[in-house]
Amino acid sequence: MHINGWRYYNHAALPDVPPHVSADLRPIEDGSIWGIHKGCYLARWISDYDCPEETNWWYVIKDCPFNIEDLKSKRRYEINKGKKFFHVRQIDPRCCKEEIYTIQTKAYSAYPEKYRPTVCKDILFKEIDEWRYSYFYGAFSNEDGGLCGYAWLNRTDNYIYYAFHKVVPEYEKKGINAAIVAQILEDLKDDLDHGCYLCDGSRNVAHETHFQDYLEKYFGFRKAYCRLHVCYKPGVDILVKVIYPFRSLLIALDSVPFIHNLNSVLKMEELRRNQFPISDGLIRMEK
Repeated sequence: MHINGWRYYNHAALPDVPPHVSADLRPIEDGSIWGIHKGCYLARWISDYDCPEETNWWYVIKDCPFNIEDLKSKRRYEINKGKKFFHVRQIDPRCCKEEIYTIQTKAYSAYPEKYRPTVCKDILFKEIDEWRYSYFYGAFSNEDGGLCGYAWLNRTDNYIYYAFHKVVPEYEKKGINAAIVAQILEDLKDDLDHGCYLCDGSRNVAHETHFQDYLEKYFGFRKAYCRLHVCYKPGVDILVKVIYPFRSLLIALDSVPFIHNLNSVLKMEELRRNQFPISDGLIRMEK
């Protein structure tokens, strides 16, 4: 669901523009943003994208060509191992909907239960019909030709968003992730050499993942630092203010899905406060 340059995702309103483009804050200022979805509780945006100083919020990006020869031998080995077991190429995702569903289901099964998504086949199949307008990569087994993983990238001008990367967990030890990322970067070499950048998204406070660290270590991605802004729906701001002092106690209950989601909001609020100190610790609107 969209509204004036914003989209709804996971109880939040997010700018529907690349991180280097300033968000349109008019829906925040006039309150119309809360009409984006009845389950929307906060709006999040950034400023000072790719600022020179280190901040506590960032996007992980790749804005220079990838050269495997620049890597240490151990990392080159991991990529070559992945290519030995898998071949990666662009495909039309509509031709392998069932396989994509199976991969996504198996990938999510490895997630902790507190934030494990449920895969709805009908919804997924409708989404796949939209993926054909972007880059979709499939990783196929060199042994039996079966689809073992995939990545979906969405492009807008000189900005490419690394939207999804899912693999069957049992193939990770064979270097499937390295094979996928390496092929993507090889295909984007000219784009990255002419002002384009690939973005894996912002800092993650909700999921326990090391994928962004992996991209930095193996493929030369970097952190583009910026400043985080959060605005809460009227009423939600009061709730956050009341429970914020007890956030350390709630960590002990993080295995409960609802509490985990709440802890993610409180962590984001902590990061926001640390970069924008104010008298009462919370405001509805930041300018």
